[in-house]
Amino acid sequence: MHTEPTGHTEPTGRTEPAVLRIVTREEVRDAASALLSEGHRLVLMACHEDDDQFRVIYAFARPGVRVELSLAVPRDDAWIPSLALLSLSAGNFEREIRDLYGVEPRDHPQPHRLVRHGHWPRGWYPMLRSAAVVPEFEPDVESFPFVEVEGPGVYEIAVGPIHAGIIEPGHFRFSVVGETIVRMEARQWYLHRGVEKLFEGLRPAAGIALAEQITGDTVVGHSLAFAMAVEDAAGIEVSEHDRMVRALLLEMERIYNHVTDLGSLANDVGFSIVDAHAQALREQLLRMNNTMTGHRYLRGAITVGGARIRSLPSTDELQRIHAAVEELVAVTLSHAIVRGRFTGTATLPLTQAEMIGTLGYVARASGVDTDARRDHPFINLGEVFHVVTEEGGDVLARYRVRAREFSVSIAVLVELCARLGQNTGSGTIADPTTEGAGFSLVEGWRGTISHRVELGADGTLSRVKVVDPSFFNWPSLPVALSETIVPDFPLANKSFNQSYAGNDL
Repeated sequence: MHTEPTGHTEPTGRTEPAVLRIVTREEVRDAASALLSEGHRLVLMACHEDDDQFRVIYAFARPGVRVELSLAVPRDDAWIPSLALLSLSAGNFEREIRDLYGVEPRDHPQPHRLVRHGHWPRGWYPMLRSAAVVPEFEPDVESFPFVEVEGPGVYEIAVGPIHAGIIEPGHFRFSVVGETIVRMEARQWYLHRGVEKLFEGLRPAAGIALAEQITGDTVVGHSLAFAMAVEDAAGIEVSEHDRMVRALLLEMERIYNHVTDLGSLANDVGFSIVDAHAQALREQLLRMNNTMTGHRYLRGAITVGGARIRSLPSTDELQRIHAAVEELVAVTLSHAIVRGRFTGTATLPLTQAEMIGTLGYVARASGVDTDARRDHPFINLGEVFHVVTEEGGDVLARYRVRAREFSVSIAVLVELCARLGQNTGSGTIADPTTEGAGFSLVEGWRGTISHRVELGADGTLSRVKVVDPSFFNWPSLPVALSETIVPDFPLANKSFNQSYAGNDL
């Protein structure tokens, strides 16, 4: 058992181990409620199939503190008390566990399927060891229970799951009066790729390549979260220079994604000339990525135990791109029609953002002051770093957060390059050979990413739980769309810009 730290300290490359508490089914609800009331947030829930039982891990965190609750569940009486009335995200984690492991959340207010669609066979749970043989899938025996809104003038519009663009599947069902959205329900999980199952049995070094492919626009975020979770489990310390290289890679990933969205949001209101310039800047950043790492999306730079790049980015080039982005933002926000379309559209109020548990720029645009770079740092980013928040909660606020974060990231990158000098990282590759458990918190460009790993006795991966911020943020989109008009759905959806791949693991 570890005592809880009382304040922030200079990051050493390895976070303090999480406080582990063993709880029973009678105790877990009160223990979770106490942690939530103390300001912790539920980071993840992970089910484990041990030899003689199931084990459910509840990971919580607040700035500087991490706590895990461990609950043993008998195989022949496989249920857990539902925490859905305490936490919306807990309810979704519980439904995920039920669909993948068959462990029932008792007294859950939404007992229908989440991950497994209606044609998935009953009684077959793909994360179990016994699920190696895939049975024939059935007709749709348990369709998703969309709520039908009734009343004068109400009609439904169905969008997806197959879309016109190069985009993964997701279904949106709108109940509409005139052009105003009364209710929208989203259905995801059309692609269960078995990502977490694919990690099992791998050496941690081999797991990096899989983590890089969880979602293609968050290569650094997920590979770093995976590496840090392994390092936490094995007690591996990472040098300061390697941690600075990691931070540099994380910010390079953030800026190319943010400039993409700044252009795309302008394009969604017909301001395509700004988008053309923004995508040209994105291409320049991708070419810088390729020069740095040999890959446009920054693959191959993160290792378990270190990081390595070919060269540092040109700070002059970064400053030039920054000036161009600032000009595009000024042109965009000075346009009366653009501002009119952004302002007041798809507003997510602070209270609802907090209740849902939103993360990243979606949360910060609604006034939620959260960022793992500050709350759970692995390197000191210096005085140039600060957390950006807005209060409006609308498309305009989400646009402004991205624009301001771009500027902060450029300042952080210039600072990191100066501190690194000519150092490009060690490329150390650690190979753990002992068992352990650990989890990480990394501020990816969409928001906080978490991975939790368990290593077997020989150091191989026995369980990896992955949580992309999109898992927390997708439920907030229907809330923001209430009272929004149907023609603004593409704009609203782009302002959230959540990942299907990061959600549909």
